[in-house]
Amino acid sequence: MSFQELLEQFTTTVDLSSNVTIQVIESIAIIFVLWLIRFIAIRIVNRNIDDTAVQYKWRKNLTYFIVFLGAFIVGRIWFEGLQSVATFLGLLSAGLAIALRDPVTDFAGWIFIMWRRPFDVGDRIQIGDTKGDVVDTRVFKFTVLEIGNWVHADQSTGRVIHIPNHKIFTESLANYTSDFEFIWNEIEVLVTFESNWKKAKEILQQIADKHLQDSVKDAENQVRRASKSYMIHYRYLTPIVYTDVKDSGVNLTVRHLSNPRRRRSLGQSIWEDILDAFDKEDDIELAYPTMRIYKEGE
Repeated sequence: MSFQELLEQFTTTVDLSSNVTIQVIESIAIIFVLWLIRFIAIRIVNRNIDDTAVQYKWRKNLTYFIVFLGAFIVGRIWFEGLQSVATFLGLLSAGLAIALRDPVTDFAGWIFIMWRRPFDVGDRIQIGDTKGDVVDTRVFKFTVLEIGNWVHADQSTGRVIHIPNHKIFTESLANYTSDFEFIWNEIEVLVTFESNWKKAKEILQQIADKHLQDSVKDAENQVRRASKSYMIHYRYLTPIVYTDVKDSGVNLTVRHLSNPRRRRSLGQSIWEDILDAFDKEDDIELAYPTMRIYKEGE
């Protein structure tokens, strides 16, 4: 049986015109070929690249490219009467905008994310009240692994949160790790009024310098790179100890740079050294809320 006879038999069976049947077959063939190309390309990427993050980006970009290419080619098959691609895309987008407002806005948000790169997979962000590490980006949503909430010091909660892409237009976005991979952190140490606060301040400065000397060099290089894209300028990047007074004693605040993902472990190391150092000093005591009672005549 020849191809023409097979085509006529299929047309008769499903009650379709010859042109429509050809369009269906061509569409199926194109989808299969594009799927096969994507499959082979991903196998090549996985075989030659060991970094899982790079593999992920290749897989996502290949999928996006194949889907757009397939939609364009199949659309041209079914809309041969529309010689202008702009006309076809205009009619398609207008219809979608009316019927599917939220998905279209999510799609526009995805285009913005891909084009402007306010964040990438692996970045730590906060959008609205949600904080987390970005683990996936898709056409209609992106996914973060939540941090904070009921867990202290930006540790992971283990919850995976899916956020619609249109939130990028309506919520404020903070990126912890893009361009400049450090944040400022403060550790407050309260000592009694009777303590030798000047000695305590010197001890805190020495401890901070010990823990953060490598971070300062790294931060200086990153500030130079970030200043090419943003108006970012810091006069001092070295840790510093500030002094002020609270109700219960003299408050010494260690202000320092910290990698967002190391904030808790770094704070723990600094506090352990502070406790060990103050334990050796007889004239330094940590303060806490107290109450003093004075009796008239005594």
